[in-house]
Amino acid sequence: MNASSPLPDVVALDGLTPGTKEALGGKAYSINKMRRLGLPVPPAFALPTHVCSKYHDSVRTLPESVWQQVLQQLRELERQTGRRFGAGPSPLLVSVRSGAAQSMPGMMDTVLNLGLTPELRDTLAAETGDPEWAADTWNRFRASYAAIVTKQPGSEPPADPYQQLRAAIGAVFDSWTNERVRAYRERHGLGTGGGTAVTVQAMVFGNRDELSGTGVMFSRDPATGAARLYGEWLARAQGEDVVSGEKTPSPLDTLRTERPSLYDELAHIASTLEAEHADLVDIEFTVESDRLYVLQCRAGKRSPMAAVRIAVDLVRAGAIDKDEALRRITAEQAHKIAETGSVNSDREVLASGIAAGPGIAVGRAVTDLDTARQLAGEGVPVILVRPATAPDDVPVMFESAAVVTEFGGATSHAALVCREIGLPCVVGCGQGTMATLEGRTITVDGIAGKVFEGDATATGAVEQDEYLTELVSYLPVPAPEDHPLAPLARTLERA
Repeated sequence: MNASSPLPDVVALDGLTPGTKEALGGKAYSINKMRRLGLPVPPAFALPTHVCSKYHDSVRTLPESVWQQVLQQLRELERQTGRRFGAGPSPLLVSVRSGAAQSMPGMMDTVLNLGLTPELRDTLAAETGDPEWAADTWNRFRASYAAIVTKQPGSEPPADPYQQLRAAIGAVFDSWTNERVRAYRERHGLGTGGGTAVTVQAMVFGNRDELSGTGVMFSRDPATGAARLYGEWLARAQGEDVVSGEKTPSPLDTLRTERPSLYDELAHIASTLEAEHADLVDIEFTVESDRLYVLQCRAGKRSPMAAVRIAVDLVRAGAIDKDEALRRITAEQAHKIAETGSVNSDREVLASGIAAGPGIAVGRAVTDLDTARQLAGEGVPVILVRPATAPDDVPVMFESAAVVTEFGGATSHAALVCREIGLPCVVGCGQGTMATLEGRTITVDGIAGKVFEGDATATGAVEQDEYLTELVSYLPVPAPEDHPLAPLARTLERA
C-alpha cells in the first residue's frame, strides 16, 4: 500500500476492488462498477491517480516497483483471456487509456492495439485466417504509437511489446500536463487536480469483420434531455474512428431495424447504468463478431436545456431531490439559457449538418487555428471551421463563438465539448464546407444544424419551457442573490 493512498500502485478492476472516482480515475472507476454489475466488460487493471505524481516525481519514469506490479496484473489478463502478451499462438493486445477523476473527453491520450510487432501481426493473421484485419490492426497501432508515444510520425514501435507498454503508460501520464488539459481545466474551474490514472484493458475489435463495429450511446438525448436512447454507430471500426470525428457514423436507431437484438441489449444496458448513476450516462461500446462489450460509462455531457429537463425528470421519478436538481445546473448553463435569440429562416443556408451543440452564434468563419486564436484575442467573434476537430483544437474552441466541421457525428469529442459548454456546433456538413465558409460572416444554428449567410439572428424572449419553469420553482422564494439560477429566475419573471 502507498502511504498517501489506500490503494496499491496497480489494482485489478474486477468489481471487487474498493476505490473512489478520485482515486481510480473516472474510466477505471466505471469499469470496476460495471464489472460489479455483471456487464460484459473486457478485463482490465489500473494505475490509480496517485501514481501520476510518482511518475512525474521520478523525472517522467515509471518506478520499477510499479512496473513489477503491472507485469503481475498483465499475467492476470492473460489468465482471463486465454491469450499471451507478446507471444503466439494467440497474442494478447491491450489498450492503454487515461482517466482523471473528472471527465475530460478527448483531452488526454489513448493507445490502442498495443502489443503487436510485424511477427505478431502475422501470428494474428494465421490464428484468424484474416491477414487483412491483422494488417489493419497493425497499421492502426503503428500510427497511434507514433503520434502519441514517440511523437514522430512514421516511426516504428519498439520490437519488444513490454517496452511498448511501459512507454505508453508514461505517455498517458505525460498527457496530464498538455495544453488542452490545462485549457479544459481552466475553462471548467477544475483547478490543478491530482493527476490521471492509467487503465490497461484487453482489446476487443470493432474492426474485426462485418458483424463488428463500435459506437457511443446516451441513455437520453443529450441535446434535448428527452428520455430516449440516443447515439451513433460505425460498422467495422474502432472507437477512435467515432470519437475523433474523422468519420461520420450512422444514427444508433439504424440498429433497431438492422440488428434488433443488439439494439435491445444496448437499451437494457443503458437503462441499467442510468438507474445506477441516477443521471444521463454516456456509454462507449464495441461489438466483436456479434458479441457486445461495454468499455466505459460516465455522466453524459449535455446542453443547458437538456440539463434542466433531465434534472426535473429525475425529481419526478424520485431518483434525486429538488436540491440536487438545482445543484446539477451550473451558473454557466443558466447564463446560456438566458441568452435568447432565434434565426431568420429566409436567409441563405450555406451548409447543413448534424445539430451537435445547441445555440446560435454569429462570427467570421476561420479555418486556421493560429488565425482563429489571433482574431479571438483581438475581440473578433470567430466561428472555427475544421475538417474534424482534433483534441489539440480544444483551446481554440474555447475562444470561439461556434464550431462547424466537415466530418464527424454528434458523439465526437468536438460535439461533447461544445454541448457541455453550450457552444453552438454543427458537424458533418460535408467535404468542401471549409472552402465555402472561409472568411465569411455566418450564423451557426446549433439547434437546427444549419449555417446561414451573414447575421441571421433575431431577438426573442426566454422560452417558456415547462421543465425550466418547474426547476425554477424549486428555488426558495425569494431566491438568494448569489444562487446560480437567481438571474435566470428573474429573467423568466420579466418574460
